[in-house]
Amino acid sequence: MDALTRVARAIDGFNQSVGMSVAWLAILMVCVQFFVVLLRYVFGYGSIFMQESILYMHGFLFCLGAGYTLLHGGHVRVDVFYREALPETKAKVDIFGVVVFLFPVCIAILYYALPYVQQSWSIGEGSTETSGIPARYLLKTAIPLFCGLIMLQGLSMVIHSVNILLGREAPPAEEQHEGL
Repeated sequence: MDALTRVARAIDGFNQSVGMSVAWLAILMVCVQFFVVLLRYVFGYGSIFMQESILYMHGFLFCLGAGYTLLHGGHVRVDVFYREALPETKAKVDIFGVVVFLFPVCIAILYYALPYVQQSWSIGEGSTETSGIPARYLLKTAIPLFCGLIMLQGLSMVIHSVNILLGREAPPAEEQHEGL
């Protein structure tokens, strides 16, 4: 196994671990939402902190789980011919998509988001609500992390695709996704 293949597998393992870890946020979100509703409608108590925590968890789940989703082919794709294409054609489409679309979009997001995130950290930005979460800068940090995880997984996709084209790697088995 060459060095680039080891890098791709390390990236895959990293995004797998991150995705499996943040997946627990989905269950936690449901539990917190249940308690927010219970406290509000049964006991007449509202908590801005708990309500904002649901938004934070959702943001982290979406942003930090994006690399995992890309790893498993769960992102939306315009499937005109991809599904029925040969593995070599899929590899070429994947390389093109990553290089022409994914990397430039992530770079653009980083370009605009980094000053936004840096500003938030520099002022220690918190919630606009007095009883909200006093760490909005942490939520905003998920934006560059999103870009980093997606770009890493894109790099892994390119390496795997080049290996497929060179005959060094077998194409992945087709994954079935409900609704796709």
